[in-house]
Amino acid sequence: MTTELLLPFKLNSTIELKNRILMAPLTRCMADENLVPNQAMVEYYARRAEAGLIISEATIIRPDAQGYPNTPGLFTSEQIQGWQKVTDAVHANGGKIFAQLWHVGRVAHPHFFDGEVLAPSAIGIEGSVPRMRELTYQTPKAATSEDIQSLIADYAKAAENAVEAGFDGVEIHGANGYLIDQFLHYAANEREDEYGQTPENMSRFALDVVDAVISAIGTDKTALRLSPGAYFNMSEDNRDKAVFDYLLAQLNTRQLAYLHGGIFDDSMRFASLEDMTTSEYLRANYSGTLVGVGSYSFESAKDAIEENRFDLIAIGRPFIANPDYVSRISQGKELVAYDDAMLAELI
Repeated sequence: MTTELLLPFKLNSTIELKNRILMAPLTRCMADENLVPNQAMVEYYARRAEAGLIISEATIIRPDAQGYPNTPGLFTSEQIQGWQKVTDAVHANGGKIFAQLWHVGRVAHPHFFDGEVLAPSAIGIEGSVPRMRELTYQTPKAATSEDIQSLIADYAKAAENAVEAGFDGVEIHGANGYLIDQFLHYAANEREDEYGQTPENMSRFALDVVDAVISAIGTDKTALRLSPGAYFNMSEDNRDKAVFDYLLAQLNTRQLAYLHGGIFDDSMRFASLEDMTTSEYLRANYSGTLVGVGSYSFESAKDAIEENRFDLIAIGRPFIANPDYVSRISQGKELVAYDDAMLAELI
């Protein structure tokens, strides 16, 4: 089968993908009690190395970044060594893999660490921790200037740790209502200092993190995920668009490996984005390599790429059900249907 989706794609001068299909980051909560990747995770990722690029499950940059049980980290030597086994196995099978760097901000829970929950502002959300519903969310502490500088440094250190662990690069998780996204939305950011109130200030934390990571590992290895339309642990505000307009204009000067949109792209339009989908908005405002995601089939993704709606496609749940997803679609074989029961084990 000949289609652009299955042909090689150059991210930049140092990284070439064997196809345009990315395995989307999929939180599986399967690390051990020290948040170290285990042998089941090694085998899980290795089986999916046919993807042009695997984006790892979201991986926490430091202890207070944790909001879900058994999510892997990248801040101890043991965790780095665990991820090295994963990246070695992926590379042995001819694949490439980026680490997704994560801090959940106000949806962290001190059950997992000794300390306070940090966020842009002291604005909590309703609800409880997934998989541990007895733990309800707490009102966070508004991060001080010193806290913010520490967070920026820890993103950069996690990126260095990722490269030490053998990852080909990193994707900074700036989407889906987590820490970086919280700075970018008025519903979560009521700061009155240089990180709040105006589009330039509200974009500052995201850009500071991006620049710190670029300084640590290079722009060719640095990617970012954004969800400009709020929908997960965040309410929409029509003022948000100006923040993302400014942020994207600044990102256009950074030459990132790619920019990755939020989920539900093929079915959700946002009033705050003037009724555009995520990828429509990002394509209109971002000039670099764009990744689309959100319930696309092989056929709909192929059409979207041929119509230049985005450059790469990230596939999620079908990769859980089909470790050999790329082989199956390239050979026209029927896909195994995804079922939530598959989340109980790594296959």
